[in-house]
Amino acid sequence: MTLPKKVRMVEVGPRDGLQNEAQTISAATKIALIEKLAASGLDTIEAGSFVSPKWIPQMADTAEVMAGLMRDPKKHYPVLVPNMKGFEAALASHCDEVAIFAAASETFSRRNTNCSIAESIERFKPVAEAARRHNIRLRGYVSIVVDCPYEGPIAPKAVADLAEKIFALGCYEVSLGETIGTATPSRIQAMIDAVAERVPVAKLSGHYHDTYGQALANILASLERGVASFDSSVAGLGGCPYAPGATGNVASEDVLYMLDGLGIETGIDMQKLAAAGQYISAELGREPQSKAARAIAAKARAAEAKAKTAASA
Repeated sequence: MTLPKKVRMVEVGPRDGLQNEAQTISAATKIALIEKLAASGLDTIEAGSFVSPKWIPQMADTAEVMAGLMRDPKKHYPVLVPNMKGFEAALASHCDEVAIFAAASETFSRRNTNCSIAESIERFKPVAEAARRHNIRLRGYVSIVVDCPYEGPIAPKAVADLAEKIFALGCYEVSLGETIGTATPSRIQAMIDAVAERVPVAKLSGHYHDTYGQALANILASLERGVASFDSSVAGLGGCPYAPGATGNVASEDVLYMLDGLGIETGIDMQKLAAAGQYISAELGREPQSKAARAIAAKARAAEAKAKTAASA
């Protein structure tokens, strides 16, 4: 099967990644990370979210981040908004893109957003209308697209039904979130096949966690179905506070390494992306979760040691 020649990588580390960190990350550090990511060639970087600080305290400074960010007019810096209050805060921060989110599991929806799936759609209708009125791009997230930590397997039809409703609100793209990282390629393809009957494949994106080490395999399976947009998180940052045991999003460096190896164009510089991952990992006091980033760093250290040995000989 012919794979897409070009893939868009959406960087979610500054939002979906950092929001689960217990250590408080300063606005200055977040701004520096976002700007480093933009310098790597990424053109869409989640900058934060306007949600209640009570629920996601790490995102309490999103307005400060947006105010201090040196924005490239050719790039997008979306923020997550849960309702009209969040949208109004995004509008005041001069955001050019907002994201809305819903879950394909009733239990997860109530635990995550304190409302039913149907209520979440109703809540987003005025947000979608306001986004159209202000010419702000709207992206949609559907989470829990394969398994739910509370309900178990999710029927592909349920995901398709919700994705269709989210897309109908005016989203330019719907990101399909495999939130707890239990899916395997065949299940991902079955889910995509169901959704593609309602939403064009060209309007779909994949968002896969790597709990069981299946994220890259699931991305490849999605590429085989024609999906050409994927969310990833630099250094493998992130998890899900409402999905016990779920580890981070797939690392951006690992995704890029695979795409480069497949000859798929992304426009992203690996060295600069890895440097951004090393930067935020150092701030957090740990090594990147990305295997590619670790290999690149080890290779650089070995080359530096060899050069020093040669110079002293």
